[in-house]
Amino acid sequence: MRSNRAPRDERTVVLAGGCFWGVERYLGLIPGVLGTRCGYANGDEPNPSYERVCEGSSGFAEAVEVRYDRAVLGLSELLDLFYEIIDPSSVNRQGADAGPQYRTGVYVSDDKDLRIASGSLTLLSESLDKPVAVESGLLRNFYPAEEYHQRYLEKNPGGYCHIGLDRFQAASRYKPKEAEEELRARLTPIQYEVVRRGATEPPFQNEYWDNFEPGIYVDVADGTALFASSEKFESGCG
Repeated sequence: MRSNRAPRDERTVVLAGGCFWGVERYLGLIPGVLGTRCGYANGDEPNPSYERVCEGSSGFAEAVEVRYDRAVLGLSELLDLFYEIIDPSSVNRQGADAGPQYRTGVYVSDDKDLRIASGSLTLLSESLDKPVAVESGLLRNFYPAEEYHQRYLEKNPGGYCHIGLDRFQAASRYKPKEAEEELRARLTPIQYEVVRRGATEPPFQNEYWDNFEPGIYVDVADGTALFASSEKFESGCG
């Protein structure tokens, strides 16, 4: 009936997952992601070129800067999706690409996000029987790649990509789950108890109990359609 969507809460993380063409395309398809940009992260010199990074001695990783709406997509949730397209145990190699510039990494802007990233990688490690080779740390630097690298697979649909087509399809269909602390802050106490703990609202006390206006009733947490107003009737129990 009315929108309870929280205001946009924009955050940024830089993710390295091998060749940035496919990583950028995949991440850009995820609902809740506001923008992406290919570039070079955490290297040892200013303004590197693609050719310089490809030499493998600049310290940079091919990476993607991701702007996302934390009111829609939490960092831990975004990282879980990122892990779907990498081999997290591979050292300096993803797909057919090898070298330190193709290492995997999660680079964040503050200590709070670093704790989230570290916790996420710990959970990933516990789910595998191999050591995790994904770096995590504060972002030291990020330089945008040359313009021809930006949105490369959109401009060149047949271009090289180490990520399977099924992953792109899954990303575009993904339905984010709001971070729990963010959901709790957005909802009233009774709303949270109902949607997360199976509580029941007291009769005759919620704002829609006597509302019969035409419309679709939706889940207050994620907007999922629940039922049409035409199905509502006076039961006498609130």
